[in-house]
Amino acid sequence: MKSNRNLSRGEGRRLGNVALIAFMLGSLLLLSLIRARFSPIGKTEEAIKAEEQQAMRKESIKMETTDDAASSAAEEEEEETQTQPKPTDTSGTGGGGGSSSSVAAGNNAGADQHPTASKPVCYESSRRSDTCEASGDVRVQGRTQTVYVSPLDREWKVKPYPRKNDAFALSHVKEWTLRPLPPPTADEPLRCTVNSTGTTAFVLSTGGFTGNLFHDYTDVLIPAFVTARRFAGEVQFLVSSHKSWWTTKYVQIFQQLSRHDVVDADADDEVRCYGSVVVGPTFHRELGVDASKTPGGMPDFRAMLRSAFGLERAAAEPSGDRWDIRRRPRLLIISRKGSRRLLNERAMADMASSLGFDVRTGDPEVSTDVSKFARLVNSADVMVGVHGDGLTNMVFLPAGAVLVQVVPYGGLEWLARGTFREPAAGMQLHYLEYDIQLDETTLTEQYDKDDPVLKDPAAIHKRGWNALKDVYLDKQNVKPHLGRLKITLMEALKLLPHGKNAN
Repeated sequence: MKSNRNLSRGEGRRLGNVALIAFMLGSLLLLSLIRARFSPIGKTEEAIKAEEQQAMRKESIKMETTDDAASSAAEEEEEETQTQPKPTDTSGTGGGGGSSSSVAAGNNAGADQHPTASKPVCYESSRRSDTCEASGDVRVQGRTQTVYVSPLDREWKVKPYPRKNDAFALSHVKEWTLRPLPPPTADEPLRCTVNSTGTTAFVLSTGGFTGNLFHDYTDVLIPAFVTARRFAGEVQFLVSSHKSWWTTKYVQIFQQLSRHDVVDADADDEVRCYGSVVVGPTFHRELGVDASKTPGGMPDFRAMLRSAFGLERAAAEPSGDRWDIRRRPRLLIISRKGSRRLLNERAMADMASSLGFDVRTGDPEVSTDVSKFARLVNSADVMVGVHGDGLTNMVFLPAGAVLVQVVPYGGLEWLARGTFREPAAGMQLHYLEYDIQLDETTLTEQYDKDDPVLKDPAAIHKRGWNALKDVYLDKQNVKPHLGRLKITLMEALKLLPHGKNAN
């Protein structure tokens, strides 16, 4: 009996211990839940917000272009007015503070998506461009470079030109501000004087380096296409730092993208009301469109140019089955009147004619009629020219044509690659390069044979962009060796389509 009684007491003691442990564990669990609810462990609210903003920055960075260092250096180029880029912050903080070009209030939309939130989204659409988008009650005062938006809970600032890290370029670009729409007053200073609520306002700048053909397309026209095409014509261009001659020069392109007149924003006293606004174009790459972000890519941009300027040839093809006397392949030589002139241009033309080319020459700096020069380029099957903004006319060449870039002496292959070689593939063009040798440059007439300019171009490069430009771009003319150039042009002939009976 004693044994059984002791056993029962032991069992009771064990059961009591189990109950006590269960109670303690339950209490700890309950305390943990309460602590987690009212006092997050290890991270303050500010730390959590910081992590969220960091994640948004990382997502924005994914949208950047993937150009290599050579392409980055090429951004410093082209050409007569360029300087070394310097970092600058073009997105103001306003309102509640915070940084930056890559964080946004609300949704961080993709560069080619229509804004879906009522609040503006200011984001880094690439490493070159910042873009703000807003919808709701949008009122634009162009003369003050101000966009009022309701609803909007803070202020944003942006310079609408896609060279945001280039201090020199941005010094010629006016800053725009997005502000909350103030409550109405008796005199209603923000009353709509022009109502376009079914249209999107698109603010961009023609400051910076416009006037140079390369920059006209790389910095303004292609980014404008990338940004505006999704609106199917229901977009109005509000141009800041407006140059009337520039807008007139490219009016056919703007008419392809918009059903509305282009507005000189800085001189505009109206209060223009819209349903949405985009401030700042989206940049993809030099002379190119990223097809993964904008379906159709550069071929669609080139198709738009053909429509704008009435260009007939979408592809370089022979007449009938093969090239013949009725339609010889046409070679266009791009002339230059300033530096980097082709000193034996006439001899080049005679040599090309002996190969069977129908040779034409053209100077885009002399021609003020874009349509006329575009038609000349579009008629060509091979285009040859020295590195410079005139080669930008490659945008008008038919698909399958050949671009031959003559690269001046001085280790400029990286510059040639980023500006014209890499874009050629996106335009469905063949690309060949002719590198000027020491015996083909006039630099030998200006410098001693032992000068670093001739013997060690890399040493000149190390002195910076201005030193490089001053020597190899501004002081050099070239005289290609006809025998070597003949080999290049024969290769160009082989690259052209030859018809169904060609070997």
